[in-house]
Amino acid sequence: MKILANDGISEAGKRALEQAGYQVITDNIAQDALANYLQTYSIDMLLVRSATTARKELIDACPSLKLIGRGGVGMDNIDVSYAREKGLTVINTPASSSQSVAELVMGQMFSIARFLHDSYKNMGSGDFNALKKAYGKGVELRGKTLVIVGFGRIGQALASYALGAGMKVIGVDQECEMAGIDLRIGDHTLRLEVQCTKDINEVLPLADYLSLHVPKQPNGDAVIGADEFARMKKGIRIVNASRGGVIDENALLEALENGTVSFAGLDVYNNEPHPDPRLLNHPKIACTPHIGAATNEAQDRIGEELASLIIAQYGRF
Repeated sequence: MKILANDGISEAGKRALEQAGYQVITDNIAQDALANYLQTYSIDMLLVRSATTARKELIDACPSLKLIGRGGVGMDNIDVSYAREKGLTVINTPASSSQSVAELVMGQMFSIARFLHDSYKNMGSGDFNALKKAYGKGVELRGKTLVIVGFGRIGQALASYALGAGMKVIGVDQECEMAGIDLRIGDHTLRLEVQCTKDINEVLPLADYLSLHVPKQPNGDAVIGADEFARMKKGIRIVNASRGGVIDENALLEALENGTVSFAGLDVYNNEPHPDPRLLNHPKIACTPHIGAATNEAQDRIGEELASLIIAQYGRF
């Protein structure tokens, strides 16, 4: 079977598939040429990350496709229901990148707590007196309340780090009322209970920090918009490493201007890969280019998980 990993695959994942008898192609085909390529070379399986989309038109044009795999969690770039209706297998790797995304969020929270994202830009001035005055009013994470919207694998991985940093954690999720979080200390594991609520409005006034880990909503609406910002504690810090559109970007900019939000960390945007320049240039926003899962360890796990899912379903040759 021929597999096109259009957005790449780790060497570990490729090796596992090739050892099982699959032909793995890692050419990157432009979106507008993808359907023709899949047809011409009778590709059986298409693996994507976030750059490539697999919509109804592509699925209809490529009857040889048996499987579409997403290396990562969210599958909003795939018409999942339609693909499955047409008999295709659709898989993703929800467990592989949780740790990496959680660590990026912690990095963003430390950054926007201590001005790391902005202060380095002005170090060349050499005026430490002025720099200390400008950047000397940071805050500690310890003792602050972190509300995590979406308390699945990534949210719970983040909770473990945040609890280790001494934060109070509250989850927002439709599936759980209480979650057990394992906090690893050396060779020992301490299990802590974290309260969850289904009502985000109930906990927005309590949050010093807010982190989002939910998919893009089917109707396209933002999870955090003007109404939600109006309920927040003044000075809140927000991180979004889930999907662009989960936060209303115009409402976020307004909340930064009126002081409701003191700082924000963004890894995802509405118009990737060309985000609103107002976000990129804002001194109170720390920006990264959608790199939540972009660690060597996560890429290896993603490739290996894709390979194991494919081999489990289609076997070895």
